[in-house]
Amino acid sequence: MVKKIIKAILAILIALIVIIVGYFAYVLTAYYRIEDNLSLEVIGDGLTDVINTNDSYRISSANLGFGAYSADYSFFMDGGTESWAYSKDAVFENITGSTNAITTLNPDIMLFQEVDLDSTRSYHVNEQDLISNVLNQNGFPDTSTSFAINYDSPFLMYPLTQPHGKSKAGEYTVSTFTIQNSIRRSLPIEEGFSKLIDLDRCYSKNYIDVSNGKQLVVYNVHLSAYTTDPSTAENQVIMLNEDMAEEFAKGNYIIAGGDMNKDVLGDSSEYFGASDSADNWAQPFPVDLLDDDFTVVGPIDKSNPVPSCRNADIPYSEDSFVLTIDGFIVSSNITVEESKVLDTQFAYSDHNPIYMDFVLNE
Repeated sequence: MVKKIIKAILAILIALIVIIVGYFAYVLTAYYRIEDNLSLEVIGDGLTDVINTNDSYRISSANLGFGAYSADYSFFMDGGTESWAYSKDAVFENITGSTNAITTLNPDIMLFQEVDLDSTRSYHVNEQDLISNVLNQNGFPDTSTSFAINYDSPFLMYPLTQPHGKSKAGEYTVSTFTIQNSIRRSLPIEEGFSKLIDLDRCYSKNYIDVSNGKQLVVYNVHLSAYTTDPSTAENQVIMLNEDMAEEFAKGNYIIAGGDMNKDVLGDSSEYFGASDSADNWAQPFPVDLLDDDFTVVGPIDKSNPVPSCRNADIPYSEDSFVLTIDGFIVSSNITVEESKVLDTQFAYSDHNPIYMDFVLNE
């Protein structure tokens, strides 16, 4: 009898080992990086083919948090409890709410990050199509768009209570000007098992013709957050800077916008108070890694400061750690008139949308 029990236990252990080894083999073999310098499909024509110099325009940016982060949501990788959105209906409500809020800004160019196409965590809702439908309903029928897949991950079994599953997500760029060309660039990432947490990373480059014969190059950016090696985050900024410098040398205009995952105000605690969480990931944006031709624009209304991001370790409250990690980088041939955060009280995402009014100098 004892021998039978021991044999049964051994059989179960062996089966578990085989399952675990098999799963890790699957994850490692299924993982891949999307190719660099990938040409992206541009869909649609804008209201006009060119953007004029000396006129004022508006660009917005928003990390949509894959449609999960209502104000009462917390995320397991931030120390919270949830791995998926609460429901499919919640995904529709959050994406629709975020997009509706952004349309009130009446932007000429819209940058969206963390847009799911087909992910376990967002109940396989195609959020790109949802955003497009909402924009059409709000008077933005004539747009030119591109989509860069940030990562297309294998099924992740962590956390065991609610496996995060398979994720296919990216950056969606929408413009009322015709995008002439769009390219996906692969960012440096960590190697080893850490890459399974940070997955793949990229930014997209979108070219819009300017009335003086040059081009406005719009970078839709989502830099890494969950890195264990600080050099990875630095190398991403270095690569972005080198790319922008190459385009600027051609006489082009540069705007990079998105989730920088760095404190773009330098020290957000000056406006929103300090927190121990700041020591974990909210480091100042490394402006010294940028050429002198580029300036980081941190969206802020000093008379009424609003943060762009909340830490999602707990549901949003007055005790939440908040800061501004969403922002823009502009070249010296662009005048920035103002840049602010749209206060949605984090109703639909852990990020508030941001916007910037700018002029391309003749």
